[in-house]
Amino acid sequence: MHCLDYASRVGFQSPSKGLDRFQSVFKISRKTFNYICSLVEESMMVKTGGFSFTSGKNLSLHDQVAIALRRLSSGDSLMTIGDSCGLHHSTVSQVTWRFVEALEERGLQHLQWPSSEADIAKIKSKFQKIQGLPNCCGVVDTTHVMMCLPSSDPTSNVWLDQEKNHSMILQAIVDPEMRFRDIVTGWPGKMEDWLVFQSSNFCKMCDKGERLNGKRLELSEGSEMGEYIIGDSGYPLLPYLMTPYEGKELPQFKAEFNRRHSVTQMVAQRALARLKDMWKIIQGVMWRPDKHKLPRIILVCCLLHNIVIDLEDEVQEEMPSFHDHDSGYHQQICGTLDIKGVHLRDELSLYLSRKLPPGF
Repeated sequence: MHCLDYASRVGFQSPSKGLDRFQSVFKISRKTFNYICSLVEESMMVKTGGFSFTSGKNLSLHDQVAIALRRLSSGDSLMTIGDSCGLHHSTVSQVTWRFVEALEERGLQHLQWPSSEADIAKIKSKFQKIQGLPNCCGVVDTTHVMMCLPSSDPTSNVWLDQEKNHSMILQAIVDPEMRFRDIVTGWPGKMEDWLVFQSSNFCKMCDKGERLNGKRLELSEGSEMGEYIIGDSGYPLLPYLMTPYEGKELPQFKAEFNRRHSVTQMVAQRALARLKDMWKIIQGVMWRPDKHKLPRIILVCCLLHNIVIDLEDEVQEEMPSFHDHDSGYHQQICGTLDIKGVHLRDELSLYLSRKLPPGF
């Protein structure tokens, strides 16, 4: 059965009957599918070299997008998808890569840091509604995309991480609606979370005062808290990056801060878990991927994740809510504490607990 017929039978020709099957195959609604087609059409169709089924029939734009989405969402092998659609496996590979290039070129507006004060204010308000953290602009977390590399690969040891897997890092800063606002990928999986963050453009912009530089919050008389993001213990404590307190028998105000922090941190955990669950090409162990192309595939999966959110796709409602995105990986501990960051975290914790001592 050709992919054109395949797409038609799961919904293109029967709006009421085929909806559920269409969504189960492509992981998105037809409205979102059509939007993605409109995004990539110009880039995909102007390039020379058409594609065809083994029967000789040419692939339409819808066919090509359907094939690429099937590959990215199922994680099935090129052979499996080719056999089910009447295509040579090399055609599946080329069509998928053309789609990746096109969406990377045309869809970057779906993954960007909010540009207006009003957008930032909405994000801060929604974060505060989760567990009361004021002036919070994002949650940072890291996951690993695992790869199967041949022992003959001279670079295989470079990609071997602490858990003895070959992997590539994805670091993401997430907003309260689980939308990716900033990502870093391409680094080997053995690179520690704090070092990935420190190497990021986001961190460098924060250090220069070009990011998280909006409205400040008065915590107490003479004390203000700037905008910040939160991260787990794998990250350094900085004036603009709040991490949890370490230790067990903590004072009540510190334990309460950790509780609020942990619940809010789950937004990023759920976003990364949903990303991998929906775009399964990066969920399991990828078979000998091109390590130069993989970061771009990861980026496009993040773009698709955000498009589903931006278009308020109904498939979101059917997605399971879980937060285990890095099974088998242990929590990293950074331990780096910036003195100003320590002071601000204490003041924020006291502000939240409403136990500010007199004259503090």
